[in-house]
Amino acid sequence: MTTTAVPQPSERARRRRIGVEIWIVLGLSLGKSGVYALVNIVARLTADTSLREQSTALNTSQSSRPYLDLTYQLLSIGFALIPVALALYLLSQNGRSSLRRIGLDRARPLRDLGVGVGLAAVIGIPGLALYAIGRAIGITVEVQASALNSAWWTVPVLLLSALQNALLEEVIVVGYLMERLRDLRWGPVAIIAASALLRGSYHLYQGIGPFIGNAVMGVVFAEYYRRRRRVMPLVVAHTLLDVVAFVGYALIPAAWLAALGIS
Repeated sequence: MTTTAVPQPSERARRRRIGVEIWIVLGLSLGKSGVYALVNIVARLTADTSLREQSTALNTSQSSRPYLDLTYQLLSIGFALIPVALALYLLSQNGRSSLRRIGLDRARPLRDLGVGVGLAAVIGIPGLALYAIGRAIGITVEVQASALNSAWWTVPVLLLSALQNALLEEVIVVGYLMERLRDLRWGPVAIIAASALLRGSYHLYQGIGPFIGNAVMGVVFAEYYRRRRRVMPLVVAHTLLDVVAFVGYALIPAAWLAALGIS
């Protein structure tokens, strides 16, 4: 009995398949968020009120009943991580470890922590200043970092939400997308630009200022990944930034919050 060898797909077919895969992953995750944010900013810009007078809330309560709200929050966090699992699965083709491939492992815990803290400081301090400037000149809406009802589980859920955001964005926007565009033979500049613009796009609902700020953050993070091929420090940095935004803002004096336009 003879067996017929399965013909290998052509390079063109391989590239087409990768392209379709990218659109599917982005369509299920942050690409979809980017499209909605684009529609949202158009709606905001054409509204009767200026961006300065508009607001948006993050981490909103989904029920007035505390334990039902907790259930909804945990479900939202869990299902938001499904695209992360999909991206990692797709990158693990041919038995390769996707975690090692994009540097999401624990090979350098102390170094990753140190780099993550440094990146958080480099991005976070100018980012706060950019937000204040954006509010002052009217290109950024008022952002309420946490609109969750007060409960014993509020802070733990906010911490989980920060980690979820970090994993979702850094794995897909940096690790997955940059690896796949590299497989398509894109050049470094084009890859970094695509990653940065995608990151900026799904923050458009907050205004033009956050789009610019997050696009700059995207360039810094993408360039770091291009050089080091490690996502873990980026996850650490992003988690710290969101923890400060979601939880730490409560420790800032009310007068400072008012000056920054944060409720």
